[in-house]
Amino acid sequence: MVQHTTIVGLREAVRSARAAGRKVGFVATMGYLHAGHIALCEAARRECDFVVVSIFVNPLQFAPNEDFSRYPRDLERDLGMLAAAGVDAAFTPSVEEMYPEPMATRVSLPTLSHTLEGAVRPTHFEGVATVVLKLFSIVQPDIAYFGQKDGQQVAIVRRMVQDLRLPLEVHVVPTVREMDGVAMSSRNVYLDAPARLSARRLLQSLHAGRALLEAGERRCAAVEDAMAQVLRVDPSVQMDYAAVVDADTLEPRDAVAGHVLVAVAARVGGTRLLDNLMLQVDAHGVRDLLSAP
Repeated sequence: MVQHTTIVGLREAVRSARAAGRKVGFVATMGYLHAGHIALCEAARRECDFVVVSIFVNPLQFAPNEDFSRYPRDLERDLGMLAAAGVDAAFTPSVEEMYPEPMATRVSLPTLSHTLEGAVRPTHFEGVATVVLKLFSIVQPDIAYFGQKDGQQVAIVRRMVQDLRLPLEVHVVPTVREMDGVAMSSRNVYLDAPARLSARRLLQSLHAGRALLEAGERRCAAVEDAMAQVLRVDPSVQMDYAAVVDADTLEPRDAVAGHVLVAVAARVGGTRLLDNLMLQVDAHGVRDLLSAP
């Protein structure tokens, strides 16, 4: 694996790979890698010939009161994990390399970013979309890989690719979980033992919503209420939302049908966590839209 810290250096490596007829896969990360990130790398390795992974903590997606400065970082550890996963190129630019001057251009998808995470973090997805588009421009991958855990991000990236007719595919990899069911997240390192126990409530909430759907309930409000009740019984869990929305448009529905995102977010011990299920709900019942390979 070769580490690149400059845009010019990475572009030259990708150009050489393309000249050799190699398909390019790309995984965008903010580092402090875990098994979820490695699952993305492994998916890229299976489907592509040249795998690029970026490690960049993007300041544009953090509000002034958020944890940009304390976001966990361990570059040496991350590079070792990427090399072991068979990654070909690690792109580790500085903030100055990515943003040599203040950005005059921003990418906004207001119809998809005003809800769920966007209601709590109103500037977040503009920063995400902007950096992802810039990374796509730098790497120019054939396939980009994203994790299901960030379901709203997946919908936004897919719509951006569709609207701008970007020449790449977006592949979504199922959420990887800890042994206790908590979704893998770099922020899990902030959880102490009591908070870790409470963090299990998020998946329990999702399971409660799914169980109601499997029992035949189709009213969104009823499913959301069942999910919220699971979160509210634990006083250390401060719920941000428990929602059932269209998985592509992120719009709320009265009745559950088709491709839906069942999503929760909460603060647990001061750490903000999120989780979701992507489901197909129809006359045949309820099934996962993604399954682990």
